[in-house]
Amino acid sequence: MVRTVDYSPRGTCSVKMTLQIDDANDVIQDFQVLGGCDGNLKGIRQLVKGRNAKEVMDALSGIKCGFKNTSCPDQLSKAIAKYYEEKNHD
Repeated sequence: MVRTVDYSPRGTCSVKMTLQIDDANDVIQDFQVLGGCDGNLKGIRQLVKGRNAKEVMDALSGIKCGFKNTSCPDQLSKAIAKYYEEKNHD
């Protein structure tokens, strides 16, 4: 089953992230973002598709954008954490 996670990023230019993750093996099937730096986010999308969600979460957690305390990659790691919270509560 593919689980869809909608996430509202905080502290970034992006306003909505949507993840699709295969519950059977925790592999990211797709990643879409509304707002933010279009080219960078398209690049991130191509890099994370087909990868293990935990590996992506660990790799992106804590990345900052300029003077901000977060970034779109960091917010993606938080969206993946939300996925694991939801999965563990089912």
